[in-house]
Amino acid sequence: MNQTVTKASAVISPLGDSALVITFGDSIQYDIHKQIKTCKDSIELDPFLGFIECVPAFTNLTIFYNPLEVVAAVKKKPKKEFVSPFAVVASIIQKKLENEQTEKELAHRTVSIPVCYGGEYGPDLEYVARHHNLTPEEVISIHSEGEYLAYMIGFAPGFPFLGGLSERIATPRRSSPRTSIPAGSVGIAGMQTGVYPISTPGGWQLIGQTPIKLFLPEQNPPSLLQAGDIVKFEPISKEEYQEMKAKEEGK
Repeated sequence: MNQTVTKASAVISPLGDSALVITFGDSIQYDIHKQIKTCKDSIELDPFLGFIECVPAFTNLTIFYNPLEVVAAVKKKPKKEFVSPFAVVASIIQKKLENEQTEKELAHRTVSIPVCYGGEYGPDLEYVARHHNLTPEEVISIHSEGEYLAYMIGFAPGFPFLGGLSERIATPRRSSPRTSIPAGSVGIAGMQTGVYPISTPGGWQLIGQTPIKLFLPEQNPPSLLQAGDIVKFEPISKEEYQEMKAKEEGK
């Protein structure tokens, strides 16, 4: 497998014949996220011919491209021997990485998400509280006072993997996953928290639910949250939840 190691110690590897992966590290940390976000923004602001999209993850960035368009762009240049689409795109990416200014601060969008904690909306809140010798109210306070970075969107359409959860309420996944979790459920899994945008099976500890929609297929982009967003959770009452839910559903 051909690989390219950049000056920034990022490794560029092919993924099939129409994508490549840039690996920036092997752990979940802000500095790696910053490199991923900076690279993603640079490519999207100045895309190469054949570029389709960037997909950020915890430690890498996947870039999808049309190999025929990449090759066509090379053929337009005089006296150019054939090179693989991967080699062409990897060269472009390598130059971008070498010119990146990663010392600049990232601009983060802050998104507030209302949550009705506990009861029918958060069936695992009591368990999380007992697990840490806390009261449910203390778990709610700790969770809603935090600020969470969306490292990536995945697993299900619009599902945000949020880092920054306090160790005081970090809780392992359920030993037996649920076969169906309601859309909007807010959960905890280890040192992460997240929101289920659609009804799906899952094993996270459910502590609350939001009435707002995170997956919006009729919009572009279809996800309310994007990698790099800062998320804050705002506690609301059951009555407020029901009122906001009715408005979301257009009732």
